[in-house]
Amino acid sequence: MDRRAFLKDIAAGGLAAGAAGRLIAKAPAAPDLAFVQGESPAAITKGAIAALGGMAKFVAKGDVVMIKPNIGWDRTPEMAACTNPEVIRALIELSLAAGAKKVVVMDNTTNQAQRCYVRSGIQAAAKEAGAEVPFVNVRRIKKMAVKGEWLKEWDIIQDFIEADKLINVPIAKHHSLCRVTMGMKNWLGAIGDPRNQLHQKLDEAVVDLHGFFKPTLTVLDAWRILVRNGPQGGRPSDTKLMKTVVAGRDGIAVDALGATFFDIAPADLPALKMAAQRGLGRIDLEKMTIEKRTV
Repeated sequence: MDRRAFLKDIAAGGLAAGAAGRLIAKAPAAPDLAFVQGESPAAITKGAIAALGGMAKFVAKGDVVMIKPNIGWDRTPEMAACTNPEVIRALIELSLAAGAKKVVVMDNTTNQAQRCYVRSGIQAAAKEAGAEVPFVNVRRIKKMAVKGEWLKEWDIIQDFIEADKLINVPIAKHHSLCRVTMGMKNWLGAIGDPRNQLHQKLDEAVVDLHGFFKPTLTVLDAWRILVRNGPQGGRPSDTKLMKTVVAGRDGIAVDALGATFFDIAPADLPALKMAAQRGLGRIDLEKMTIEKRTV
């Protein structure tokens, strides 16, 4: 299957069954990416991690695990502006079952944090699953060398640095500045303000931040995606129900597959093209092993 047909199949309905040898129903070894669909956000999340070999491949006994959702907006899950809370719940449960000593869920929100944590449903779901859900403490923000090609240093929230494992859990959304926002841009919630100063070179900034944080695992929430008026939306008609989760070690590859949900070829997004050129990850989806499951 050529690249154009591959991307068309993904955009049309998500990895059609006839999509050639690298799209497999059951992989003999860990695939590059897991693409899972079903009727429950929690079930498809657990299915995606199972397809990658299980959470024990990523989390070791005694680890402190930081789960980084998008909780940026004062929106309910039906608005698809924040990561689905049941995706977060599933990842917490899997991390604790794998032996994590502690799981922390945190984001530097755009709207007022107390409202975002509650209205998104993430605070309640995460606490019920056994995680700590602190707000950002300004005394825990420290200027650090990012050593990026454009972003040389910035204020970094130390909780993200001190964790043993970082799991990045963005939601796939339209964005008015960079067309779509997924894993790379989600790292703006792990740094201090004024983040709007990064908008002058947003693509370069998010690539530099991804290279700095180096997540252990990226899980893209595409249960319900925001297809217009991003990044916060506001109406159910701005969303599209996809019932999908994509997961992988390579966060750039996860974002590349997510781009196709918006009928965008990965190389057409400057940040993805830049990240691939810097060797931070892959965007050549047609050469990857992508395991599809329905749960």
